[in-house]
Amino acid sequence: MEAFMIQPEVLQRKLTRREFRERMSSGELQACIIPVAAIEQHLEHLALEHDWRTVCHVAVAVAERLRPNVLVAEGLLAGISEHHMRHPGTLSLRPGTFLAVLADLIDSVVRAGFKNVLVLNGHGGNTAPINGTWEQLLRLNQVNLHFLSYWDVLTAADAQELLKGGHQLPEDLPGHAQEFETAMALAAFPENVRTNMWTDQPDKKPSLATAEQGTEILRRIVDRVTLHLQAIMEGRRVAQIPPYFP
Repeated sequence: MEAFMIQPEVLQRKLTRREFRERMSSGELQACIIPVAAIEQHLEHLALEHDWRTVCHVAVAVAERLRPNVLVAEGLLAGISEHHMRHPGTLSLRPGTFLAVLADLIDSVVRAGFKNVLVLNGHGGNTAPINGTWEQLLRLNQVNLHFLSYWDVLTAADAQELLKGGHQLPEDLPGHAQEFETAMALAAFPENVRTNMWTDQPDKKPSLATAEQGTEILRRIVDRVTLHLQAIMEGRRVAQIPPYFP
């Protein structure tokens, strides 16, 4: 019988304290991903968890590519979604609450020993609040800290090639529960797509999506986020920490 090699764990929550301590002290752990997203309405056909499920899918795939040097820490599944609260089932955090918890998570992984940290975002409503406070987080942590929305690695050329609905960057990617997000769900977690609901909503663009399309979209995203994080780990992408005033 062939012996199966146990691959080093990529989820921080699965490690014991000894396992974490030994991997960190050996220098094996070089970077940490903190995923943030949302639990919110995605029209009639996508599960509420779509943003969180997608960003975690990307984060884990990237960590597996860069195994054993990257861990995925626990992030924030709920985000800033007040603009979706007219649809019951959405969970929303106040901006101050979201940012305070994110700051504490970053502080925790930095104190654990990580010098390279990527906050990977899966919800557009989180972007402006994070960008607005990012300089403060850089000053507080003094490490190679980066923020990236996973769709920002795609280009207008990708949209033209992969999407049938004539989408253009940046206005229509990722969009909300449209062809782009629906295709990724069909590829990665099809149980979250209610295809029978496509005819029950005015917007028909999601019905253009296919699993094959979603597989290629996700491949490009994972490839490029992996290269982005690799550049961070190798010191080719370095956060510019703003100076304190004299």
